[in-house]
Amino acid sequence: MARHTDVAFRQLCKEQGADVMVSEFVQSEALIRGNAKAWEMVDFTETQRPMGVQIFGATPASMAQAARQVCDRVRPDFLDLNFGCPAHKVIEQNAGSGLLRCPALLYDLVKAVKDAIPDVPLTAKMRLGWDYESVVAVEVAVRLEQLGVEAIAVHGRTKEQGYSGEAHWGYIAQVAAAVSIPVTGNGDVKDGVSAKRRRDESGVSGLMIGRAALSNPWIFNEIKAALAGQGEITPVITAQKRWDAIIRLSELTLEVHASRLGSRDVRWMLDRLHPLTHGLPGSRKIRDRMRGCLSLDDLRYLRDEHLAELSVTGLS
Repeated sequence: MARHTDVAFRQLCKEQGADVMVSEFVQSEALIRGNAKAWEMVDFTETQRPMGVQIFGATPASMAQAARQVCDRVRPDFLDLNFGCPAHKVIEQNAGSGLLRCPALLYDLVKAVKDAIPDVPLTAKMRLGWDYESVVAVEVAVRLEQLGVEAIAVHGRTKEQGYSGEAHWGYIAQVAAAVSIPVTGNGDVKDGVSAKRRRDESGVSGLMIGRAALSNPWIFNEIKAALAGQGEITPVITAQKRWDAIIRLSELTLEVHASRLGSRDVRWMLDRLHPLTHGLPGSRKIRDRMRGCLSLDDLRYLRDEHLAELSVTGLS
């Protein structure tokens, strides 16, 4: 979720019912070097608590140092370790899900970080394993609990799968049964119906939403309603509702980044707005028209024009 789940997008999700959130994952070495962009990525507002910061790396000493700096400087409610990213640029550093091939190093990282921040809850995010010939999720989870990790999130795919194929929740259920700490399940939770089914079948303590929130930030309240037995029918997301989210995310993004960029030009943020257009009538045309928007007022004008067109055609 790097490059998407910044402080602005997280605020939108919080407003739509997200309970606990985690920052974009940040390289430990970049934090130690004082990289301004890296430190910007771990920033959050008080309204976003409970809030975790997620770091990644492959050197125990660097991970420990970065963890301590983060906890001293931004004081997150918990620190999260990434053992799940399948991206090549992360794997080639022997970080992310690459560490599932060498559990001994993974455990050394956890020990070092835990020793560095004994006063801050430590959590971890991981995948099932490198591939289906080497699924290690249960044994890793058991060892993480022994090392003092207080909660684990498991994505139900292997590194080799990336984001293709199906998430295997049977393995997630095995992890939940093997440890006494909370286990959060992740993967293919797309609406309230799938959320309730996954929770009931796996016995997890919580559900983590990732990519689905990019185009549907309302999913959090939808899931809460389904889990509370208040209906399993996926609610209709109207064009007005989508446009409200597009404008709100634009406003939040400008609040966060305009002073740093020295401009209120909205063109640079269009990629993060595009997922919210999915489901709009004529969404491809809308994305094309967005490219001509220079300011927030231009986006508002496009919204009003589009909603007026839909009102005439009866599609709103």
